[in-house]
Amino acid sequence: MRKAFDMVSDSGNISTGASPRGWRARIQSRLDRAPQELRLGQTLKPAAILLPIIEREEPSVLLTKRSEDMPTHAGQISFPGGRVHPGDESLVHTALRELEEETGISREFVAVGGFLDPYETVNSGFMILPVVGFVREGFTLNVNEQEVAEVFEVPLAYLCDPKNRSPMSVERQGVIREFHTIPFGAHTIWGATAEMIVNLSGRLCT
Repeated sequence: MRKAFDMVSDSGNISTGASPRGWRARIQSRLDRAPQELRLGQTLKPAAILLPIIEREEPSVLLTKRSEDMPTHAGQISFPGGRVHPGDESLVHTALRELEEETGISREFVAVGGFLDPYETVNSGFMILPVVGFVREGFTLNVNEQEVAEVFEVPLAYLCDPKNRSPMSVERQGVIREFHTIPFGAHTIWGATAEMIVNLSGRLCT
């Protein structure tokens, strides 16, 4: 498998024999330093997710499976996140709050590294800012079972390898929507979550 890190590091695979600080700096250099403006128009609602990269020897990405009882995107694989609440100071605050509420991971374990391109969800009407956070080891999960059915990790190298994704399309109300699917074990990552992963992969592979 060709690892995304091979394209980031001049010395090869940074997940082997490299400290988390080394590969973290190289990933961070490919992210936006400031969030892009959310173009909300008249109907879209602002939201944010945290794309949590766990600082292990082989870095991984934390994902959740949404509860079947959720009003939108029930049962789908997603990143911790949600709509902006009135008390949120910023979209970063939204992402960190949602991470803590859904998984129990305290924001004290997270260092915000940067941002990806905003993503619009057509059906639910959100404009989402993806916030990339580096999560140090030692955290404890305390899953909100009303919102989250499962929490799991996927190697970052696996997610960023184009061989592990397939293009798909679906027609809804006469409009063709194209997206990617990324299988991993019993899970299939698709929709907004998959597109954010593809956006991250594209940045690491250029």
